[in-house]
Amino acid sequence: MSKKDLLIIDDEENMRHMLEAMLSKYDYTVSVAGNGLEATEMMQTHEYDYILCDIRMPEMDGLQFLQHNENVLENTTVIMMSAYGSVDLALDAMKKGAYDFISKPFKRDEVLLTLKKAEERESLKQENRLLKKVLEKRNDGFTRIIGESRALKNVLDIAEKVSPYATTVLITGESGTGKELVARGIHVSSPRKAKPFFAINCGSIPGELLESELFGYLKGSFTGADRDKEGLFAAANASTLFLDEIGELPQAMQVKLLRVLQENEIRPLGASRVKPIDVRIIAATAKDLHDEVLKGRFREDLYYRLNILSVPLPPLRERLEDIPLLCDFFISKYNGQLNKEVTGVSVEAMKYLLRYQWPGNIRELENVIQRGLVLTEGSTIDVAHLPPTMANTRPEEREGLSIAGFSLKDAQKKLEAAMIGKALAETGGNKSQAALLLEISYPNLLSKIKEYSL
Repeated sequence: MSKKDLLIIDDEENMRHMLEAMLSKYDYTVSVAGNGLEATEMMQTHEYDYILCDIRMPEMDGLQFLQHNENVLENTTVIMMSAYGSVDLALDAMKKGAYDFISKPFKRDEVLLTLKKAEERESLKQENRLLKKVLEKRNDGFTRIIGESRALKNVLDIAEKVSPYATTVLITGESGTGKELVARGIHVSSPRKAKPFFAINCGSIPGELLESELFGYLKGSFTGADRDKEGLFAAANASTLFLDEIGELPQAMQVKLLRVLQENEIRPLGASRVKPIDVRIIAATAKDLHDEVLKGRFREDLYYRLNILSVPLPPLRERLEDIPLLCDFFISKYNGQLNKEVTGVSVEAMKYLLRYQWPGNIRELENVIQRGLVLTEGSTIDVAHLPPTMANTRPEEREGLSIAGFSLKDAQKKLEAAMIGKALAETGGNKSQAALLLEISYPNLLSKIKEYSL
């Protein structure tokens, strides 16, 4: 493993020497500077992974150093040190870009633990950067589909393989799983992408109007037809037509759609001649069409014409690992619209999201996140901002959390360990902020972290 570059900034020579001697034994290449000004000059020719910086120093103190080098320190983790520690000072340093704050005098383990947590944070950031690259490399038509779960990848692999061909595709899945998004992805990834994508919901238009919407009509073909109208099939010539909720198609229209698929031609209402077309059909349904066939509500021959290749979308409850990514996406989407600066979902609220069954799937999750942004007055969405029905059952109860025996001491230890873990997760491993949340002293927190091996 390559060593990390670390810069120690402190006006006390003994402190610089002690830290350099200690940290050089680990995976760090250590450099030292006597104040912020000297460190600033060093950073002009070298980039550091981590910086341990004292606050009280001559010429340029730690806070001035942070402020002066704000742009340069974007990719560097800065940990502040001070013998004059206070909550206000720590918060001020963090507002100016510091990752953590440790009070002098400190133990060796405290410094190493802080650096380890910082490394873990950098590792997570690197994973996020890699994930973004993966999404960027994904076929252009599918970049808007958020998720890295195996269930979703399997679906997208099928969709990408079928995209170049004119094959009819049937997308199945519960309401709110993103069927139209996948259909658009197939279109954009196909040779027809230069043409517009056309879509219609077969269940939202009465049967008597659906025929004219799909096939068009000539002037005078019926009362009120005062001009010719081009239908969607003609408009989508050489392109893609998405028929959503195909299971709602009336029986009479099923016969006419079957003929279009067989003959590649349409007859507008009032016309005496057919018109050849070249339209790729992508259909979608939340119904079990095979079951509809058995019940006599959907034509068997049309079912097999549509189901040449099936793309079954998994419900959200089967791709729970995608929920954090989807939350980040929706938070980013609605922050601008609602003029908010929400950074994420709290650890406790995320437990509820991960254990909910999501009958409304991604669409329901989007609504929950939008609601959370409206209600929160802070930087995170918490349990209080979730819908009441979702927060009825505590995650701990659904986890079946139990404590063997009747020992209050054992119960207290388990509760303390759980609360400390929750606070550390909430603050991204920042112990100073975690201590504030837990309302205990910083040294007390360090002691308990060691005691519970957190």
